[in-house]
Amino acid sequence: MPGHDGAAVATRRALLGATCAVPFLGRGAAAQAWAPTRPVRIVIGFPPGGGIDILARLMAPKMTERLGQPVVIENRPGANGLLSFENVARGEADGHAVLFGTTGVLAVNQALYGHTGVDLLRDLAPLSHVASLDFVMVVNPALPATTLAEFIALAKARPGELNFGSSGNGGLPHLSGELLNAQAGIRTTHVPYRGSAPAFADLIGGRVQFMFDALAIGQPHIAAGRVRALATTGPRRLAALPGVPTLKETLPDYEVLNWYGMSVRAGTPAAAIARLQQEVAWSLRQPDVAERAAGLGLDLVGSTPAEFGVFQRAEIAKWGAVIRAADIKAE
Repeated sequence: MPGHDGAAVATRRALLGATCAVPFLGRGAAAQAWAPTRPVRIVIGFPPGGGIDILARLMAPKMTERLGQPVVIENRPGANGLLSFENVARGEADGHAVLFGTTGVLAVNQALYGHTGVDLLRDLAPLSHVASLDFVMVVNPALPATTLAEFIALAKARPGELNFGSSGNGGLPHLSGELLNAQAGIRTTHVPYRGSAPAFADLIGGRVQFMFDALAIGQPHIAAGRVRALATTGPRRLAALPGVPTLKETLPDYEVLNWYGMSVRAGTPAAAIARLQQEVAWSLRQPDVAERAAGLGLDLVGSTPAEFGVFQRAEIAKWGAVIRAADIKAE
C-alpha cells in the first residue's frame, strides 16, 4: 500500500484477513442470524468529499451486496462532529445506524466538550477501527533546524518564540503540537486557523514556523520546497518519505494517528454488531477499496469490536490528558 513499507503492509493485510475471519468461525451463524430490515445509515459528521466520506462511499456498495439492504451515507456536519454523534447515540439500538467518526469525534470531543448530554463510553458501543492516517510535521525552510533534535534544541533556546499553526483549535493537528510540547519539554505557541489552507499559507510566509497535517495536504508544498518535512507521526517511516524519520525515533512515546472508527448505539444486539463488523471488514479487503484507500494514505484495519474498544479507551485517555495539561477549551 502506498505510504507504507511493503513488507509491513503485506503483514498488515495478512493479519487483517486473519482478524476478520477467525472471530467469526465459531459464531458465524450468530452473525448471519441478524439481517437489517431497512436501509442501514452510515452517519458522518463532515461534508461530502473528505477522506472519511470517500472511504464510506467505497465501502457502502460492498456492504449493500452482502446485507441485502441499501447502505446509505448520511452527512451531518457541524459542531466538530457532535451532531452526527448525537444522531446515532439518541437513535434506536437496532443496528440500522452506524456512526463513522474520526479521532476527534470518537475520542477528543469527550474531553474537549465535557458534558454535552451524551457520553462516548455510555451511549455508544464500538464496532470497528476502520483505518488510520499518519501526519507529517513540516517547518518553514528558513528555520535553522533540519532534524527533530535540532528543532527541540532551538525551541528550548527560544521558549515561547516558535509558533505552530493548525486547521483549528482542539483538532488533532493542534493536539499533535501540544503533545510535542509535553514530550519534548518545550514551549511553543499555537495559532489556530480556519482550515489547513490558510495555516499553510502562513507557514510558507514565515508567520508560523511549523505545523502538523495529513501528508496528502502537505505533499505538494513539500515537493515544491515551500516547506520542509521534519518528521512523521506514525509508528514507522512512510514509503512516500523514506528519508524522513518518525518523531518516535527521537521521542519513543510519541505517536499520533488520525484514525477512523465505527460505533453503534449502546444496547445494539450482539448479533447485529457481529454481522456489521463482519461486513465492514470484508468490504475493506476488496481490492478496489484497498487500492483507493492507499491513494488516500490510509492504512486499513478492520478490527473486532473488542479490539476497537481497547484502542478507543486508550485514545480517549491519551488526548484527555493532553487537553487538560494544555488547558485547551472548545471554541
